[in-house]
Amino acid sequence: MCFHKTRTIGALLALLALQGCASIISDSKYPVTVTSSPAGANFEVINKSGVVVHRGSTPGVVTLMSGEGYFRGQTYTLRFMREGYPDRQVELDSSVDGWYWANILFGGVIGMLIVDPLTGAMYKLPDEVSADLGQPVAEAMQGALRIVSINDLDPAQRAELVALQ
Repeated sequence: MCFHKTRTIGALLALLALQGCASIISDSKYPVTVTSSPAGANFEVINKSGVVVHRGSTPGVVTLMSGEGYFRGQTYTLRFMREGYPDRQVELDSSVDGWYWANILFGGVIGMLIVDPLTGAMYKLPDEVSADLGQPVAEAMQGALRIVSINDLDPAQRAELVALQ
């Protein structure tokens, strides 16, 4: 009985020693909610390498990797586009996950220097990113342009004319 408990405890300790704390508690992929004001904008998510990793429209949710490689967090550029509004770009940066520091207590050197940095679990991403597209650039005028000769105007229309200098 005592041997069984010791063996179980030993296996659990070995498991903890071989895993990083952030890898156990956190993840290396995060769902990020993407919104804009006004809603209905198209967006592209571009990684550090300049590769478009996702396209969608707001509001939406995209799952993104938090790490780019060994000890490198990922940074994304989100480009928002909507007809009639200026394009906007927003940076989305990863930051060190607080659970990474728990490796000092639980994961040890292996978790701190190997597992979490390799898996990207040492980084986290914000839950949400948003862009304000501002004011519309221009409103399209409805209607048609009609060109007429001054000779075709009635007296009331001629009275509204303004001389150019």
